Amino acid sequence: MNEQKLKQILQDIRKLKIAVIGDFCLDVYWFIDASHHELSVETGKAIQPVYRQKYSLGGAGNLVNNLVALGVQQVEVMGVVGNDPFGAEMLQLFQKNKVNTDAMFVQGHNWNTNVYIKPHLDVEEQSRIDFGRDNLIDPEIVTQVIDKLYQRLPELDVVIINQQVAPGFHSQGMRKLISECIQKHPDKLFIADSRDFSGEFQGALLKLNDREAARLCGVNRMADEYLPYEEVRSYCTKIFNRWHQPVFVTRRERGLFVQDRSGFYQIPGLHTMGEVDTVGAGDSMIAGIATVLACGHEPKDAGTFGNFVAGITVQKLFQTGTASPEEILQIGADPDYVYEPELAEDSRRAMYYHQSEIEIINTWPSELSFTHAIFDHDGTVSTLREGWEQVMQPMMMEAIFGDSYEKADLPVIEKVERRVAAYIDKTTGIQTIAQMTGLVGLIREFGFVPAEQIKSAKEYKAIYNEAILRLVNKRLKKFHDKELSIQDFTIKHAIPFLETLYRAGIPLYLASGTDEQDVINEATELGYAHLFEDRIYGSVGDIKKDAKKMVLDRILNDIGEQNFTRVVTFGDGPVEIRETRKRGGLTVGIASDEIRRYGIDMKKRTRLVKAGADVIIPDFSQLSLLLDLMQVKQTRHAVSAV
Repeated sequence: MNEQKLKQILQDIRKLKIAVIGDFCLDVYWFIDASHHELSVETGKAIQPVYRQKYSLGGAGNLVNNLVALGVQQVEVMGVVGNDPFGAEMLQLFQKNKVNTDAMFVQGHNWNTNVYIKPHLDVEEQSRIDFGRDNLIDPEIVTQVIDKLYQRLPELDVVIINQQVAPGFHSQGMRKLISECIQKHPDKLFIADSRDFSGEFQGALLKLNDREAARLCGVNRMADEYLPYEEVRSYCTKIFNRWHQPVFVTRRERGLFVQDRSGFYQIPGLHTMGEVDTVGAGDSMIAGIATVLACGHEPKDAGTFGNFVAGITVQKLFQTGTASPEEILQIGADPDYVYEPELAEDSRRAMYYHQSEIEIINTWPSELSFTHAIFDHDGTVSTLREGWEQVMQPMMMEAIFGDSYEKADLPVIEKVERRVAAYIDKTTGIQTIAQMTGLVGLIREFGFVPAEQIKSAKEYKAIYNEAILRLVNKRLKKFHDKELSIQDFTIKHAIPFLETLYRAGIPLYLASGTDEQDVINEATELGYAHLFEDRIYGSVGDIKKDAKKMVLDRILNDIGEQNFTRVVTFGDGPVEIRETRKRGGLTVGIASDEIRRYGIDMKKRTRLVKAGADVIIPDFSQLSLLLDLMQVKQTRHAVSAV
């Protein structure tokens, strides 16, 4: 979806009138002071003082929030609240967002407003407290809601049916009457997102998750059970063939499937670097899908747009987040997709080139003629910085805890360690300054360091650089003292491979997230800087100027967009692989064990397949076969160098 189309959709959304009917809930966040140690005089039990509380719309209310944030002209709600403080709070939140609540009815008996109270101790959610599980809707309220639906239907562009709680609002009588309304108005757009009753809303388009799709096809799957690609795709086809309406099936981080009359489409999930909160992601997804369909666009476009909306909201913690038009334009202009998740997570599916260790993910064109080759540095060519994660992790831990590090409880330390390790893993390959910007966010999130004592990203980067350069200089000394050789600091046969491409007349580029002068120094010290001539790029201390993007943009400008399929990038990090794939270039992921400097690292392989690599190699040891795959002519001199 190009930027022009995205802007047109966002403009068209501002003309829509949408009604949401179903289970409206309130999400309540109570943040408890874990440092408080006081006992109740009356009970002798520990007091849990709440130092901050937050109320936000959940369930169908979160869907409404998303529609409002997208800029929908008029949003109407049709449902029930209890005659209680939570119900009053919900109605106030709707009115604050200028949502029409004329069809929101108050039931004073057998009904508590649906509320999910989520206590948080530090940043960890505790056992949830729920209200409204035993609600019974009054038949008179059912009639009033349905009357409002018929009354408002002529002016509405789409009606979204949301069902999350059973039985509650969606009693048998309510479901029957909504279904009759759909049947009587085949020209109107109805979309159902129902956890338990999808099959009862005939004539509506269906948005389901993979487990709901399985259940609709008569197969029960556990909440944490993995559903393979082929199985979920078969459910899409079965459901479409039964109801003859477009079907959207979400697969969490694996994206979603779309099936309609024009065929089947897979929309990849989006890569996110930080912590995610998937609560409410389905509501964000259907808000995006419904608005685009109501604007008259194809289901595939609706799924793509919904994917953008959900990809934004999952990154907003401790809230059922929304996505603004500005955020959608930003993510839509440069989306980072997750490719081939099944293959990435199951190496048994792998296919290899001529029974070698060269894994083929995407088959290259039969005729190749590479004009430019880009190499990442650390982990692709050089192993001088091997173990940088073990330098960065303790540095980040000390920055997050500050003076409280020595006094922190072990479970808290272990939790922060897990977060830091996951963050480092997700941000492998990006500029150090960008990683440190994320570190500042982690420091603020955990709250151990007073705001006035938090350093800048640039200052944290200086602390890390000082530590990693001590490691690098120690290794370079061993190299200069001839205690270790070039083979001890480079991936197996990386240098002979570079020399072969250089002699073949292919311009070589070196791009790294490390500071540019450090990259030049290290390549010079190890003796291969001349192979790249003046084409070595690194971080320049500006988060907006990513070295790898700069190199790719420069090549694109040099050779022209029509020739970009003649560029090949070699890298062990997701950034260079993703950026090259976006531009139509070819990619080789280097999934090498950096400690041994050869052999496969399965964790890297998974990451690189998801980033969009065409080919995966463990190292450059099978040089002749790799050159054969690339259709690069080999000279005797090149072979002897191996």
